Amino acid sequence: MNMLSSRLQRRTILRGTGISLALPWFETYAKESSAADSTPRRFLSVYHPDGVGLPLKKDPAWRDWSWFPRGGESDFELTKVLDVLEPLRSDITIYSGLSHPAVRKVHGHSNADQYLTAADTKGHGPYRNSISLDQVIAQHAGEFTRHSSLIMSTNGGVGGPRGAQTQSFNREGRPIPAMNKPKQIFDLLFETSGKEAAAELARSRSALDLLIDNTRSLSLRLSKHDQDTLQQYLDAVRDTEVKLAKAEKWLNTPIPSVDSSNLHLDAEPKEARLYFQTMYELIYLSFLSDSTRVATFQLGRENGEGPHDLLSLAVGLGGAHGLTHDVKKPDGWKNLGTYNRYQAEEFGRFAQRLKDTQEPNGNGNMLDNTFAMHGSASSSFHLSRNYPIISAGGSNLGFRNGRYLKFGSGNEDNQAGAGIVTDAGWRGDMQAEELPLAHLFVTILQRMGVDTDTFAGFTGTLDRV
Repeated sequence: MNMLSSRLQRRTILRGTGISLALPWFETYAKESSAADSTPRRFLSVYHPDGVGLPLKKDPAWRDWSWFPRGGESDFELTKVLDVLEPLRSDITIYSGLSHPAVRKVHGHSNADQYLTAADTKGHGPYRNSISLDQVIAQHAGEFTRHSSLIMSTNGGVGGPRGAQTQSFNREGRPIPAMNKPKQIFDLLFETSGKEAAAELARSRSALDLLIDNTRSLSLRLSKHDQDTLQQYLDAVRDTEVKLAKAEKWLNTPIPSVDSSNLHLDAEPKEARLYFQTMYELIYLSFLSDSTRVATFQLGRENGEGPHDLLSLAVGLGGAHGLTHDVKKPDGWKNLGTYNRYQAEEFGRFAQRLKDTQEPNGNGNMLDNTFAMHGSASSSFHLSRNYPIISAGGSNLGFRNGRYLKFGSGNEDNQAGAGIVTDAGWRGDMQAEELPLAHLFVTILQRMGVDTDTFAGFTGTLDRV
């Protein structure tokens, strides 16, 4: 067999293995194992690209359409952008003055990749990322559920460096593909076939064993560069081994029966409202059935048209990305604020759904035991500072809500960087000081039960949270 034929065979094995691993019977529902007596701790991160509207105070739009609230920690006043969350006021926290130091001078079009990693992904040149917050939690909580995590986005897949279409990165810093089709996600969670599952799993295990044997012999004939490439590949193979082992563990566990009446599994982004609500409903059902305790949902990629650009159709507006560039046009701030408002509304709908559902063991409602984040790595016009972040829930995890928390100094009224309407703005010097968002991540990790005091090289928790 010549080398070309050998390479093609190896690619075929990998492709075949990848498809088999994606089949729904590899990851199905399981009742809680040894943790049956404890209440699940859940984590969700929702990311939206392109930031939010921050008009200057002198602009007539400031009072109604500036994203951040006005006022103090407990007496804050929500503008029209976030007032849809007023019914959940006692269950939410709004943060300002947080960002990742390594990328504060990177254009917002290039910074989504590091939102959950805090890595120095840079604005150009060599690219390297690190493990994302959700995957650290998944390593801890994933042993109790069929799915270690649920990774979703509107665009699906991984995208490219500095243009990620997923928020989740593994321990080597490689992006984990996101799913974007509701039917695909539902089948992954709630469809299975016992005999076919066992047979498919056996074929995948056999293919993987052969793949490992082939790569071991191949490595002896490769250059240093190719050996590094192969090592990255073998890291992915190890991830596959973990998935196979997990699939074998849960193979004979019955899948849950769920109420799918609120789902529209054929919905696409062009049917924005149905799509939003179905994707959130899938997260809700995955939590309710304890199929997973960790989820990410990315509402589009930075600096790119695609399915997510259609989501603003939900409020009768043009392309979502273009709204950030048109703020100086008539009703520009209002239009961007209206779309940001809709994003908050759907997040609030999801949070209320959790709040209305009691935990089976009586330990509060599902929102009490879930920490859900909604945010962006950009604020005003792709400025990689002062990330606009909302969290909901987590009262049983130690989070105190009903507050507007301002961190750092020099930007108490959130006017640093406000009014930016051109790409020149992100290059400017900012006098305001901000705190590393990673400190909030350490807090989240600890309250999710992870024994650590550091994340991405930052040590310590965030005060007052």
